[in-house]
Amino acid sequence: MDLKWKQTQLQFQGFLNTPPLWDADAVLGLKQFQIQNQNTFVFNDTLPGNLRLGKRVERFVSAELNRNDDIEVCGENIQIQKDKITLGEIDSILKQHNRPIHLEIVYKFYLYAPHEAHDEIEHWIGPNRRDSLIKKLRKLKDKQLPLLYNNYTLPVLERLNIDVKTVEQQVYFKAQLFLPFESEAIPFNKINQDCVKGFYIRFNAIENFSECKFYFPSKHNWLIEPVSWVNWLHYDTFYEKMQALINEKIASMCWIKWPNGEIKKCFVVWWD
Repeated sequence: MDLKWKQTQLQFQGFLNTPPLWDADAVLGLKQFQIQNQNTFVFNDTLPGNLRLGKRVERFVSAELNRNDDIEVCGENIQIQKDKITLGEIDSILKQHNRPIHLEIVYKFYLYAPHEAHDEIEHWIGPNRRDSLIKKLRKLKDKQLPLLYNNYTLPVLERLNIDVKTVEQQVYFKAQLFLPFESEAIPFNKINQDCVKGFYIRFNAIENFSECKFYFPSKHNWLIEPVSWVNWLHYDTFYEKMQALINEKIASMCWIKWPNGEIKKCFVVWWD
């Protein structure tokens, strides 16, 4: 079996198995898209090797939508332009049970920073602290979703024979979440607990895992549920490679395999 094809299937299954980050409209009134779960079909499209993770997820969503008999995809990756200047992009316009929906697609990796804020939503940050959940939510509400009502979007909707007044706006927001290592249970009122996929540690704490083995998945393979058949690194080799990343202030996902065979996802971070 071709390794690239097998990895793509594992990425696709990892995407499908990632639950929505919240239910209904529990977060800032943003309504989560609901689709019948289909965990058994094969992803047959060919993906360019350099296709970044976000665009790869969009292709996975497209396959999932087109598989569903209740959904008609009217347009995807719709560029909205003014005088050849791109104002933004609408991820998808579709009809579900003949009801028009503007759908924005998001797949993220967030770490729980205990002291960042008091509000549950504001605790979640990107692995390198350059983004955050609250920042992404505000971008959705203030920029991406309002694009539907831009004057330059209306001709696009007219060509699709869709009245903007009938369109419902939803998000398909999935995420993998990571808690501080050995943290106490953190109760979530808005966030889906099932999105927790692992933990994170600071670089100066990795000596606690000196008996373990390690693997660095490529960013595309961050989607994958850990498997045992990869080329595992011993601690000394892992430490050297991780040190180089930390020096560049790059937080990386790795898989950690304990002597008993247990495997977990982990981020090693450079920040305190």
